[in-house]
Formats: sequence, C-alpha cells, structure tokens
Amino acid sequence: MSTFDKDLSSLDEYYENEKSTDDLEQELILAAANADARNHEHNSNPAEDTSPSTSPPVENSPQHEYGNSSGSRLKRSVSPCAEDVSRVTFLKTTDGEAVPRPSEGYGKIIATHYNTLEEKGLHERSKSRIFYLRNFHNWIKSMLINEYLTKIKDGKRHNSPIHVLDMGCGKGGDLLKWRKGGITHLICNDIADVSLDQCKSRYQDMKSRNGRDRNSTIYTVENIAADFTKIRLRKKYKDPSIKLDLVSCQFAFHYGFESLAQAECTMHNAAECLQPGGFFIGTILDSNDLISRVRKAGSNVFGNGIFKVEFECDVNKPPLFGGKYHFNLDGVVDCPEFLVHFPTLIKLAKKYGMKLVRSEKFYDFYERMHVDGQQLMGNMKGLETFPPYPNTSLVGTDGDDYSHAEDFLRNTFHNRNPNSKIGTLSKSEWEASSLYVTFAFEKVKNTWAADGTPIYQF
Repeated sequence: MSTFDKDLSSLDEYYENEKSTDDLEQELILAAANADARNHEHNSNPAEDTSPSTSPPVENSPQHEYGNSSGSRLKRSVSPCAEDVSRVTFLKTTDGEAVPRPSEGYGKIIATHYNTLEEKGLHERSKSRIFYLRNFHNWIKSMLINEYLTKIKDGKRHNSPIHVLDMGCGKGGDLLKWRKGGITHLICNDIADVSLDQCKSRYQDMKSRNGRDRNSTIYTVENIAADFTKIRLRKKYKDPSIKLDLVSCQFAFHYGFESLAQAECTMHNAAECLQPGGFFIGTILDSNDLISRVRKAGSNVFGNGIFKVEFECDVNKPPLFGGKYHFNLDGVVDCPEFLVHFPTLIKLAKKYGMKLVRSEKFYDFYERMHVDGQQLMGNMKGLETFPPYPNTSLVGTDGDDYSHAEDFLRNTFHNRNPNSKIGTLSKSEWEASSLYVTFAFEKVKNTWAADGTPIYQF
C-alpha cells in the first residue's frame, strides 16, 4: 500500500462522512442538487419553457428519476444520452421547483485542444522528456487489452467474431493492438474530428500494408465523431443491433464525470450493446491519490518537472461530479479533467448491468503482468536502461531522478555483478505514472420485467 493510500483524508472518507455512498439513489439526489447546479454556469431564464422533454422513452430504457436535497424528484422519460435534453432550459420537480440544467460544458474546449494537437513523428517523440513514460503507459494498455481479449476468446468458439468499441480513440494509437488481438470489427469514437481523421488515415495505412500479405486479414472499422458523454452512440452505429464483446476507454473516461447526466450517458454507451460476459476496460487517474497529494501540497497545485495538477474545485469538499482540475503533462496533455469517484463509478456501472472485476494502480498492474509482458516491454521501450550505455544520456534531469534505481542496484545486484543494468523510469515519471489506475467491469446476464426494463443478475 502506498503512502497516499494510507492517507485517510481522501475522497472516500469525505463522501463516507458527508455523502453516504451506500445508496445510489441518495448519491444521485445529492449530485443533481449539488454538483450539476453548483459547478456549471447557467444561461437560463425562469420565464422560458419549464416543461420536461416530451420525447418518448428509448427502446428498453426505464424512466429515470432524480431528486434534489429536499427529496422532490425530477422525472425524465428519455435516454440519459438523448440530445433532446439539451433543449430543455429547466426541469420541473413534482413540487413545482424549476431546476436549471447544466450548460453545454467543456466539450468544445476539449475537442479544440485535441484537434489542434500537433502530430509528431517517432523521431520527435523519442526526444520527449516523457518518451519512456508514454511507452510504459502504452505497454499497460497493450497488456490490459490482451488480458481481456484473451478472456473473451476463451469463452467463445474458435474464430467467432469479436466486436469492439473504442470510446475516445483519439488518433488511433491502439489500432495495432486491436489487429494483434485478432478482433473482427472496431467502432472508433472520438469527440475531436481532426483526431478521428488521423485515426482513419492510420487505419488505411495499416490496411494497405496488410494487403500485401495474402495470408493476413484485418478487422473492419466504422468511425463516429461524437461526444460519448452526451450522445447516444448506438443511434450512430451502422448496425444498431450489434453485440459488443469489449468496450475500451483509455485515458478519456474522466470527461464523463463533468456532470451527473454525462456520467450516466457515458455508462449507458459503455453498457448498452455490451453482451453478457463482455468487458468494459479503461485507465483513469486515481481521484483519491489526486486529492491526497494536493492536500499534502498545502495549495491547489502539485506536481514536478514533467507534470502539474491544478485544482479548480474545493479539495476539502470536492463535488461528486464536476470536480474540475487542470492536468498538464509535459505539454502533451493540457486540458480540463474531472475527478472520478470510484465507489460512485461502481454503483453507476451496477445500474447499467456491469460488475467490477478488477481495479489496480499502474504499479500493481505492472507487478502482476511484467513477467508475461517482459518481451513486449523491451520491444516497446517501456523502460529506460540504467545505468545508461556509453554515449547515451538519461531523460531525467532532476538531481535525484534515479536515486531509487541506484539504491536498488546497490542493495540487489552490486555484490554479484557491478555492471548490472535495470529497466526503470525516472522518479519524476514514476510520480506521474503512479497516479493512474486500470479498471475492468463485466456485463452480467439479465431477465426482463413486465415493463421492458432489465433485471440484472448480480
């Protein structure tokens, strides 16, 4: 257990004491009253139409009820991802209270950031201060994807089709992983259309190279430019009846916790077409760790030479949704993000028929998988050689960036072989990487109630 995990003044303690997470409906009531209304600007006018949307319920979608702190409830008969909700200026409670809806949020800012992010070649990336950190995280993703594709294949007949949704696919950094995983069809989704165009180009290049090998096949792809936190993706699928085996959301899920409605829409998209036994996997920042570190810093900012986290919410009383912070990683990432309170994520997943299988800090995942992934780690250059080879330099620039590696060598290998070398990351990179966690949820079987709503078999 890390020193950060031992710090009891964390998000979990705050929510346990102030906002009990034992009952999901109570969490949603608090979130609707406190998070959405408090943390978003409202450009609404009470004199305007206050009637809820009259859109019919979506297929197999139960009526959703949310309440405020006084116990009154908001009633909606639409999918949590229905675009019609954005036209509602106010929602009316059963007590007649008009509750303003959230503004359009940060989606356009996020899309603009990724659309304008410069595409750099391998040579330029190799000169980056976080070259090994990015490769290490890429290795984490590769091993995570492979682990759950293997589970899926083990439960299927040989050569059965495998369908995957990649939410927040970006420029297609995982396309080769899907090819090596032997999938049949991939749905690529991202909010940034420019990034998605680059993803399409990467796929076409990969498909062209693959075409030269007559004995090789490659999966088919469809691309959807949409905000998965607001838009129901199934409406945009070429085949809305498709059954997905795996849904992946890598380093992008935090955008879904900007508001309650967006969190529900994100989980709805992840679960809706996922068949029983399928998995929803991803990587996110650990909110407990973020809160713990910023409190220890004694200000709203913490970090080191390669990353900085600056909070724009109350770190002593963080909101359940809309807990905004700004994350900067060596100029590669510089975007507003939102805390993901994991116990609430688990409860939201359960609401949509998914149970938690495993969640691990990156260093725990590495400890569990590094033996099986040793060769891949070398191929991907996920760790830096220490001490460096002659005529090469280390990426770390801080004075004690490799003190942990020196101590390890001194205590472990020096007496046996003074020329021993190890693979590592600089201390600055480890500090950044240790903020992250992996997660995996499994879709459970369900029966159907008389009104057409699912009854999940947990």
